[in-house]
Amino acid sequence: MNGITIALSKGRIFEETLPLLAAAGIVPTENPESSRKLIIETNRPDVRVVIVRASDVPTYVQYGAADLGIAGKDVLLEHGGQGLYQPLDLKIAACRMCVAVPVGFDYAAAVRSGARLRVATKYIHTAREHFAAKSVHVDLIKLYGSMELAPLVGLADAIVDLVSSGSTLKANNLLAVEEIMKISSRLIVNQAAQKMKREVIQPLLDAFAGAIQ
Repeated sequence: MNGITIALSKGRIFEETLPLLAAAGIVPTENPESSRKLIIETNRPDVRVVIVRASDVPTYVQYGAADLGIAGKDVLLEHGGQGLYQPLDLKIAACRMCVAVPVGFDYAAAVRSGARLRVATKYIHTAREHFAAKSVHVDLIKLYGSMELAPLVGLADAIVDLVSSGSTLKANNLLAVEEIMKISSRLIVNQAAQKMKREVIQPLLDAFAGAIQ
């Protein structure tokens, strides 16, 4: 296919990408929240959207199954970003990667005393780098579902997770005690596509860049 395939995930990233696509003259013909289709056509015959899980977006783009994708910095850090250009921070789906602990747990004292902490997260790579830089000893526990449960049932002392409003933490009697980094979504481009389909891709990049301003 000479056209362009864009990998997106459902939910917040898809919703916040729609105005950027519109700025590039691209309108998906269906909403993935209501449609069961995983390949969605657009008003442009040369552009289609594939709906994949957020953590899979970099993989689809890396191997050329999609030419472009939109993925959170959190996902890209875990993936490693091999074979990808990351030309634009789209400034969408903004949140923070934080360490959170149960209210009443003295995190600072535990770190000072050199205690070995059990930390639950799906962001193993990011968490390992963060704690290593602080010389904090941790046992990392990989989870895929709700992190907030882990400290409540004694599986972990702390979690590393994304925080936007903080309401989920508060509801589960947890407190963010350390911000690791700010997170937003990036446009990623397959390196081969960037060269071979430049005349189609570059106008999209320019339109996205203009829409962010």
